Amino acid sequence: MTNLSCGIVGLPNVGKSTLFNALTRKAAAAANYPFCTIDPNVGIVDVEDARLAVLSKISGSKKIIPATVTFVDIAGLVKGASKGEGLGNQFLANIRETDAIIQVVRCFENDDVIHVAGKVDPISDIEVIQLELILADIQMTENVIQRLEKQIKTKKELGAVVDTLKKAVAHMNQNLPLRTCKFTPEEEAHLHPYSFLSKKKMIIATNVSEKDLPSMENEHVERVREYAAKEGLSVIPICAKLEEELSQLSEEEGKEFLQGLGVEETGLNRLIKAAFNILGLITYITTGEIETRAWTIHKGTPANEAAGKIHTDLQKGFIRAEVVTYDDMVKYQGRVGARDHGKARSEGKEYIVQDGDVILFFHN
Repeated sequence: MTNLSCGIVGLPNVGKSTLFNALTRKAAAAANYPFCTIDPNVGIVDVEDARLAVLSKISGSKKIIPATVTFVDIAGLVKGASKGEGLGNQFLANIRETDAIIQVVRCFENDDVIHVAGKVDPISDIEVIQLELILADIQMTENVIQRLEKQIKTKKELGAVVDTLKKAVAHMNQNLPLRTCKFTPEEEAHLHPYSFLSKKKMIIATNVSEKDLPSMENEHVERVREYAAKEGLSVIPICAKLEEELSQLSEEEGKEFLQGLGVEETGLNRLIKAAFNILGLITYITTGEIETRAWTIHKGTPANEAAGKIHTDLQKGFIRAEVVTYDDMVKYQGRVGARDHGKARSEGKEYIVQDGDVILFFHN
């Protein structure tokens, strides 16, 4: 995991491209008609992390390299996408490659912006997209089952894989996404080679209008929260219009603008945090004269694997990791001060790296 990728999906005209432009400060065509976004636009966004500037100052680093998130803006989905309606198949292939899905749903009323279904109904929007993802998964799984059944005669071990895939299809045939199906660790291993859309973690971004600031709540958002609680989905209210305005301002101006509105944090930051959270990601930091850098890993990653994120040689030749917490780096003004106060720990390859650990790896 060097970089987290999130596919931004939604029905046409829900504010998806407006949000994407704002997140990535790059102009995807945002127009008031469906299929205006045809090729997926890709934007790489830095993850805001105040710790890096502080450590950079202590280390006298020449540069700061934050963790990044890739956002992929995927063509507006319509009913029937799994059968190739609209830009269906191409759209679905683009989502398969992402780690998580952010579904933008419209929670604002505006007569000037047409809604593809003629009325604002965020629950129906969520269900349309959910169903398209399920249908695409069923189609893919049935194709895989057909292929594997031809090979079972010579490879008996494939029988168990086919059974798991049939269990998955039976679940999805009840209009249920695969992420709500319980699998044993062995069954999970059978599913691992395939990229299921309805198994991906999903965040619902409820797009509200500027008149709902600063709370970003309204009756549409409330309905989405109730629905999401049953489905085990995260909900992050955003105002795409506000994010677009923020993207035109400098960092300082943006902070003042948000404070004036009584909003604490940008939607971008809240979406990134939610994505890190649902995917179980953290960052550790390396710092020195050359650079201060954040590295993204999964929670529970041992030190030698974390070292491998920097370079495979570090993992192969791993000797030990010298770990100082971020707070101790600040308190004792660097690694040398932390060592002098007995706050630099020597850890072996089994050590589980924690968020904000500042690490120096020793290797052959």
